[in-house]
Amino acid sequence: MFSQRTSFDNEQDAYLVMLALGGNREAFCQIVKRYQTLLCTIAYSALGDIKHSEDVAQETFVEAWKKLDTLHNPEKLKSWLCGIVRFKISRFRRQQPTKEQTVDDPELLAGHPAENEEPEAQAMSRQQHALMWQVLNSMDETYREPLILFYREQQSVERVAVELELTTDTVKQRLSRGRNLLKQAMSHVVEEGLKHSKPGAAFTVSVMTLISGISPPAKAAAIGTGTAKLGSAFKLATLLTVLAVFSGFISSFFGLRAGLDQSRTQQERRLTIKSVVLFFVVTFAYIAAMFGLKAIAVNNPSLITPITYGAQLLILVIACSFVWLTQRMLYAMRTLRAHERIFNPEAFRHNADQPGSKRREYISRLQLFGVPLVHFQFGMPEHTDTPAYGWIAGGSQAYGLLFAWGGLAVAPISVGIVAMGVITVGAVGFGIISTGTIAIGLLAFGASALGYKAYASLSATGWESAFSGGFSLAKEAAVGSVAVARYVNDEQAVALTHLTEFGYVYQWVLAAISVLVIVPAAWHAMQVRRRMKSPHPPQS
Repeated sequence: MFSQRTSFDNEQDAYLVMLALGGNREAFCQIVKRYQTLLCTIAYSALGDIKHSEDVAQETFVEAWKKLDTLHNPEKLKSWLCGIVRFKISRFRRQQPTKEQTVDDPELLAGHPAENEEPEAQAMSRQQHALMWQVLNSMDETYREPLILFYREQQSVERVAVELELTTDTVKQRLSRGRNLLKQAMSHVVEEGLKHSKPGAAFTVSVMTLISGISPPAKAAAIGTGTAKLGSAFKLATLLTVLAVFSGFISSFFGLRAGLDQSRTQQERRLTIKSVVLFFVVTFAYIAAMFGLKAIAVNNPSLITPITYGAQLLILVIACSFVWLTQRMLYAMRTLRAHERIFNPEAFRHNADQPGSKRREYISRLQLFGVPLVHFQFGMPEHTDTPAYGWIAGGSQAYGLLFAWGGLAVAPISVGIVAMGVITVGAVGFGIISTGTIAIGLLAFGASALGYKAYASLSATGWESAFSGGFSLAKEAAVGSVAVARYVNDEQAVALTHLTEFGYVYQWVLAAISVLVIVPAAWHAMQVRRRMKSPHPPQS
């Protein structure tokens, strides 16, 4: 009934918690087996009674099963369980003041012998336990706890250090001191007693029997461990998003520098700075709103579905806002440049600012099928400009037959504030494979992602599957902190989201983001400074 699956043996705690939240009792059984010795040891070290310590540990696991949805970071499962057992110990002590532990109370100290032992053997076992606790109780708990765990686990010092979250040197010191104390009173009896007092399979079965009639937490159907980093997948998704944002900051820096080098008047400088700031304000407002909605959903399970749909509507609004802001920015720059040429002509004496100047753009002589191999624009956009067009194109508006980079970029491989194509990277990306702050495509990666398969940090909406640390909405499978789908935070959902396959390719995705975003931005900024920087300061 409570058999353990071999595949669970090496699974991370976060993954086991996710499955347990989905109602998988075998996964929780693995959690019990993994930590039963540790919890029983902590309880025994404090209470000095095997039966009572195991009772307290069992209560701990039952409590953990009931309140598993309150564990906000399943990677901290062990610390969370230890916190519960220490609370249970304190309450046990308060509830039994008349049964204060003493070395003179053999009935209390004896623990519980095996049921199949003969009366004589049982008497000897009780005597052995009483003597063992007499020795252990004379020691400070600082030495007692690692010593008990060491002999019960029959593991290495390193194992004890991991369990108690101590350094190996500290454990070695405490074990050495503990052994010296044991030498003064029948150390062999104590060691053997601890070895045989270790909780075994019967303890696990007992815990699983206790929870057999208890349903998983009410939130389990909707709230999983997306925020708790589902194995390594969430870490990878988060890293992807962080790098995308980081790349966006670097690209914005180079864009701002290029814009200032293109500016000829104070009005143009202010417009450049205002445009960059406005994009950042919209981005940060969007991120803050998503975190706020997530907090409301987690604390109000009945509102999960409407809030999830509301979050997706917000993403569409932000995506449309980015597109609109990009168009307005380009129009405002063209209009302001035309105005400044009329009313402030002295600011445009620089050779690069003259109509038809070769310094404002680069068009390669090499052509393929009548299309320039490379076409890049370097000047402030003007009404007389046409979009950059080539196999490789770059500018405020760029259309490439192979690659495009700019404010609005359209190409099979495109990078921009708004990017459209087959493979896209942008603040808003529309493509077959799309990456960005908001990514829309068949396969989408980003802070928010909408696609057939969507992987995101804040919100993912997928037709087949969605994976996110925040909102996950899909028809079939969703893995996330707030998830809505046919399969939610279970093995079926994990399989359909293909998180394992994602882990295999993530490094290539990250490398592509870095190269495609940062390299063109840096090269363009350098060329703008070389070609367009005016020797005269911007005029008022």
